[in-house]
Amino acid sequence: MNCGALLQELEQRRPQASRINELVSALERNHPCDLNKQRHQLEAVWELRWSSSSQPYLQVQPWLQNLQVLQPSCGRGMNLLRLNGVIAPLIGVAVMAELTLEPPQRVGVRFRQGGLIGPRLGSIQGRLLTAINQDFPAWLDITVLNEQLRVCRGNNGTLFVLLRRDDLSCEELLPNVHA
Repeated sequence: MNCGALLQELEQRRPQASRINELVSALERNHPCDLNKQRHQLEAVWELRWSSSSQPYLQVQPWLQNLQVLQPSCGRGMNLLRLNGVIAPLIGVAVMAELTLEPPQRVGVRFRQGGLIGPRLGSIQGRLLTAINQDFPAWLDITVLNEQLRVCRGNNGTLFVLLRRDDLSCEELLPNVHA
């Protein structure tokens, strides 16, 4: 899959929405995701690199890591916001979710808990999570997927472009926190 042009655009100081939409549309047309064949590629830690949303927590900021941890093999996932830099691993705002795969492209999302996740001391991780009563269906349609790039569209029509973070693991971020 040739996603080089999209990766180059994402590296720009101010990526252009029109260019990203053009490149994403071409990738979606020429390399559509099929979770029947690609579900193993979905399991990873992903970092948001572009979003069409106007919500501040869905915007890419240099001082913020906006991560999505997906473990569909265990039926769980997590959205995690944490500061970049030295204190990044110490505390974050997390939303835990239950995931269901609905091939060929859909991942059902049921938000279960949200709150703070604190530092890890050995096998124990501090957390202050409260239950979320989600009364609406939520999903992501994974439209493009490979070993380094994930493009998806949310149930509100938001376009997301994420890059795989091979330096982080699902197990490190989710060992003691269950959806």
